[in-house]
Amino acid sequence: MIVVTGATGNVGRHLVQNLASAGEWVTAVSRRAPAGEMPGTVEFQQADPARPETLKPSLDGADALYLLVPGDGAGLDPYAILETARAAGVRRVVLQSSQATATRPDSPAHTRLRTFEGAVRESGLRWTVLRPSGFASNAYMWAASIRSGRTVAAPFGDVGLPVIDPADIAAVAAEALRDGSHAGRTYELTGPAPVSPREQARAIGEALGAPVRFVEQSRAEARELLLRFMPAPVVDSTLGILGEPTPEERRVSPAVEQILGRTPRTFADWTADNIVAFR
Repeated sequence: MIVVTGATGNVGRHLVQNLASAGEWVTAVSRRAPAGEMPGTVEFQQADPARPETLKPSLDGADALYLLVPGDGAGLDPYAILETARAAGVRRVVLQSSQATATRPDSPAHTRLRTFEGAVRESGLRWTVLRPSGFASNAYMWAASIRSGRTVAAPFGDVGLPVIDPADIAAVAAEALRDGSHAGRTYELTGPAPVSPREQARAIGEALGAPVRFVEQSRAEARELLLRFMPAPVVDSTLGILGEPTPEERRVSPAVEQILGRTPRTFADWTADNIVAFR
């Protein structure tokens, strides 16, 4: 059995479906109940990683764990979570981390993820770490303005980054959970090519069949908006990546293609699959 935390999120829901389609028995774990029904080989259990004891019923009898750190990881004890998993008989863990743990080693926004990576490597379990770049699904933040006024407002309009479709993260995670040859490996996961916010707005417009106007924000305007729902260190780190990416953050990683045997999905692919959110 495979346990998937964060099972109702952008990556988790794809991962649960992938594993179920492959015939795996899955326990889907989330703080919130899913909106719809789970596949037949999937059992849902509600639990909170901030209270590792609530994870124990989900982990008993499991072989592998997909560990997603909610939010910025504040209030979570990675060592307690992993000890709970080990005591329950889990042998393998795949951690969803972030590219920025390596590219922004001094960033306080990713301190907890770096702690989780260290805890996973020291856990005594067979581990794999996934470090995805920015998500294509971050474009959901534009959904309301696109629906109401066919407008996207964002900073750094012409800075391109190789954002990744969460479905590709899930596909790689499924391979790592099912195939022990990925143990002891850390994978950086990106999309197939850099794409700028202006280009993303254009792709959404093409999928809608109606033009979407791009309005470039200043860094200060973007920061003020992001502070409404993100802590300041996370906002500043995010703006740093979006506005002044390092060469490593611009680079297209070969890992998705090497593991899946196909090129990563493009931002346009993601848009086509999720266009209902923007109508």
